[in-house]
Formats: sequence, structure tokens, C-alpha cells
Amino acid sequence: MKNSDVIIQTTTKVVFFMIFLFSIHIFFAGHYTPGGGFVGGLLTASAIVLLLLAFDIQTVRKALPFNYTVIIAIGLLLALGTASASILFDVPFFTHAYDDFRLPLFGLTSLHSAMMFDLGVYLVVVGATMTIILSIGSDD
Repeated sequence: MKNSDVIIQTTTKVVFFMIFLFSIHIFFAGHYTPGGGFVGGLLTASAIVLLLLAFDIQTVRKALPFNYTVIIAIGLLLALGTASASILFDVPFFTHAYDDFRLPLFGLTSLHSAMMFDLGVYLVVVGATMTIILSIGSDD
């Protein structure tokens, strides 16, 4: 291991969490400002790609042992299930519900069923992006 590897790997460990936390912020802020599941998912995937650049694929797979195709399937189920759940309540497709809740640490917060749809989009984007990148970058 060269000295430059130590610097890059140490910096990556810090920057990864900064990018990941910002992606979570963008995900939650997406209901009232630009952002949401798609942009948050791209930021999360870019944080994982940063890990792949600083470390090798085996190290990242050991640290993040996710099957990204399963993550895509879960995301699709969440997104389609949330969108079509409105049919059960005899309202138009994609109709979402919301209410205000008092949550610990957050205070009065408006929660939307659209957040579950955004979570599905988030998971699909992370899963698809990482599946593509890992299939391009792996030797298997």
C-alpha cells in the first residue's frame, strides 16, 4: 500500500458519510424542494462508487454485502404498491395521503404516503446504478 492510498482511503471514509448523509437530506427534502428519491439515490450510488475507487470491489462487497438486484425488486414493489394502493380506497391512481405527526427529535412533521413511493424510487436507482457499475467493473 502506497502513502497516497492511505490518504485517499482515509479521506474517502469521511467523504462517504458526508455524501450519504446529504443524500438522506435530499431524499427527505424532496417533498417541498428539489430532490427526492431519484437524486438521493444517485448521491448514495455516487458515495458507494467513491468507495469502489478508493478500495477494491471485494473490500466494498464485504463492507456492504447487499444484493443490488434484490434492492431493485424491493424498490419496485414499494413504488408500484404505494402508487396502486390508492385503487383500494377507490381514489384515482397515484393519489397520496398525508397528515401531520409529532415525532421525537423532529417535532411536528408532515408525513406523506408519497415518501414510500420515493423510497421505492431511491432503492431502484441505487440498485440499478450499482448493478450496472459492478457488472462493468468486476472480472466475474
